[in-house]
Amino acid sequence: MTCAVLAGMMFFCAGEKAGATVGATTPFTSFEGESGLLGGGATIVSLTSAPTTPYSSAVLEASGHAYVQLNGVGQFVTWTNTTGGNLTAINLRSCIPDAPAGGGITNSIDLYVNGIFRQALSVNSAQNYCYEGTNYNGQADKNPADGNPRGFWNDTHGFITNTPVAPGDTITLQEDPTNTAAFYYIDVVDLENPPAPLAQPANSLSILSYGAVSNNVSVDNTAAINNCFAAAQSQGKSAWIPPGTYYFSAINGGLHASGIKIQGAGPWYSTLYRVTPSNNSQGVNNIITTTSSTLQNVALDCNGSNRAGNNNNGAINFSGNNWLVDNVWIQHVTSAFWCAGVGGTAQNCRVLSVWSDGGNFNNVQSANGIGMNLTYSNNFVRGTGD
Repeated sequence: MTCAVLAGMMFFCAGEKAGATVGATTPFTSFEGESGLLGGGATIVSLTSAPTTPYSSAVLEASGHAYVQLNGVGQFVTWTNTTGGNLTAINLRSCIPDAPAGGGITNSIDLYVNGIFRQALSVNSAQNYCYEGTNYNGQADKNPADGNPRGFWNDTHGFITNTPVAPGDTITLQEDPTNTAAFYYIDVVDLENPPAPLAQPANSLSILSYGAVSNNVSVDNTAAINNCFAAAQSQGKSAWIPPGTYYFSAINGGLHASGIKIQGAGPWYSTLYRVTPSNNSQGVNNIITTTSSTLQNVALDCNGSNRAGNNNNGAINFSGNNWLVDNVWIQHVTSAFWCAGVGGTAQNCRVLSVWSDGGNFNNVQSANGIGMNLTYSNNFVRGTGD
């Protein structure tokens, strides 16, 4: 099913009919927490009646309005690999407590395969929790004292170490003595077997050749990446984002391109990561703004902890003609897509844990704020704030 976006936020879906399959075809299989086998005293929390206040809750925001609660050593939830294929990677949607004064904590939850410990998965609440209580200003703040929290869930992902989880194997998340958070809420796990990283295509320029440095948060790659994009345009080539995480400053203009193709090794491997300094007093820019360009096979992420104007902003701001966003994984931004132009398509993307719009079309942060023939197709969106 393909949906075009017309007149701002109006959706027209062609080919809809009763009994048709609903939702995107994804490279992963989602296993809900409440569908697993519980043990050690783990419990299911589910929504049993309609909310009576305008405020949120963990169960209201949970996928399927239910989750598993682990709050004691030895408690666990187990699923069986019924996909028929091997599983080598996991995305976990979880919730652990906020820090007493806000800002989140970091902890871990242990993963077992067939009852044998495999690894500790890192989880955190640094990008959960906003409070819309006494000082609510339309965006909420990070002060727990204000009360009425929302934004309970965060997505974290990684590869499963050692051998793949074969068909029929079990996978377990268990609270052990080394897992010291007061509670672990398990909403859903997405399990998959990502393909090998793509190789650099012919007729492309690597951002490494322009000075980009991977996996070093102290390096601001803004200039290196933008210089590569400009060279690709002038030489009629594409731009290549190799495997690795490439950090860049949120206050140096963001990434910009015009009339080029930007490709990565796949969203499990190539990441563009925007960094905003704490207590930022300057403006913040979208991760990438382009005209008439293509972006595919990358992940976009940032350290934003809420949607406040000086601490976060959007991911993709595209306009122009016949632009394309394909197989892009977006997390922890204010808006995932804020797009306009003519003949643009966003397809096969994954949007998790964003603070506002999953996709906003016919609306762009430029003078060319018109949208025609825009298509939003086969995208998986979960955990948006709007």
